[in-house]
Amino acid sequence: MSDVRIGTRRSDLAMVQAEYTRDLLAAQGVEARIVPMTTSGDEGAAAGSSPSGLKGLWIDTILEALRSGEIDLAVHSAKDLPAEDEDDLAIGAVPERADPRDVLVLGADRALEAGMVLGTASLRRRAQILAAFPGVDVVEFRGNVPTRLRKLAEGDVDATILAAAGLARLGRSPEFARPFGVEEMIPAPGQGCLALQCRADDRSLRAVLTLLDHRASQIALATERALMRRIGGGCALPLGAIAAAKRDTVRLAAIVAAPDGSRVVRAAAEAAEPERAAGLVADQLLAQGAEEILREVRSA
Repeated sequence: MSDVRIGTRRSDLAMVQAEYTRDLLAAQGVEARIVPMTTSGDEGAAAGSSPSGLKGLWIDTILEALRSGEIDLAVHSAKDLPAEDEDDLAIGAVPERADPRDVLVLGADRALEAGMVLGTASLRRRAQILAAFPGVDVVEFRGNVPTRLRKLAEGDVDATILAAAGLARLGRSPEFARPFGVEEMIPAPGQGCLALQCRADDRSLRAVLTLLDHRASQIALATERALMRRIGGGCALPLGAIAAAKRDTVRLAAIVAAPDGSRVVRAAAEAAEPERAAGLVADQLLAQGAEEILREVRSA
């Protein structure tokens, strides 16, 4: 097929992910070139300006270019995608998932303890830290991975939390860092996954993308996204979810926590189909009061 145009954000991490996708396509004999783009989120737009909420800000321009034919393929960090699927677009492939865990990064060789300041912009991370480490002061902390690492080194905060996948893809190995086990902190739905999105009617490209798809990763992502849809995950919520496909089943574990860490509900289930596993976990979460927590977050 002809030269594939890959649309991506301009951040270091997004470019690395696009380059990785270009290499995967090249291994299948398909030439591709990268088209860097700027999204509303990059330009500082407010969440209310996007019909898809905060997540939509980081992909809006890219989706417009995909629909208009300006690009052929979009490479997303899957956790940036809203829960609802686009009728005219399709996730053509999910390459093998990278490490989905969160990493605690500290400014010095010490343990996280009461009185320390941890920076994060994630409600999910904030909620789980405050629940597990009472007395830690969690403050708003934004920027791409290099920016946050620089601010940490400069002493703006004592600690921060970054995705293991992002650190690995950028080749960054902070000196004082340790990954959280998923029993300590459940990651964001889709964390560690790339979603390769194309137009739904682009049959030739979709056929190529099937060669890049990693079935277990695709099933895990589908399960986590199904849970997001069931509990209303179209905006940034204190929801963690991690799925793993093994043989003929998929297991899903999830958490919903109040942003101040005062209330935490957990659930887990295993089923043969992603939607079934997501339904079982959603029912458990809602039965324990997750909807009340999420309603308060949405109204805040």
